[in-house]
Amino acid sequence: MPHGVWRQDAVQEAFVRAVARPYKVLAADSSEAWLRTVSLNIARTRFRRRHRRDVLMRRIPPRPEAIPGAGPEWLATMAAIRNLPAPQAEAIALHYLADLPIDEIARTLGAPVGTIKARLSRAWVALNAILTEQNEKDEERS
Repeated sequence: MPHGVWRQDAVQEAFVRAVARPYKVLAADSSEAWLRTVSLNIARTRFRRRHRRDVLMRRIPPRPEAIPGAGPEWLATMAAIRNLPAPQAEAIALHYLADLPIDEIARTLGAPVGTIKARLSRAWVALNAILTEQNEKDEERS
């Protein structure tokens, strides 16, 4: 996706947040600065999320495609997610696959934002461990 589209998307989401929470915008010293800050934070979050996903994908060894349209990296990642505890798998799926922000995940699951952040952090560590172990097993077989 071109960079311009990412920026437009981040700005659009900032405006949606402003409409959803006008009290935050009104409480800010400058509504324009608030929008710029929120847009930048959204863009940074998406960049970090994409970077983490890319790091995970590079750790997965190439395998033959088992399902048409689903690459080996996708299949390995989905298998690893299925090995996570249900609360962590839900958080990962909603955040990285459904691209929901953490506060929306918290509302959806009825959990505090801090709990969702902890689940995502623990899931990230667990996924790294699962994929590293899988890579090592695949290397031993080769």
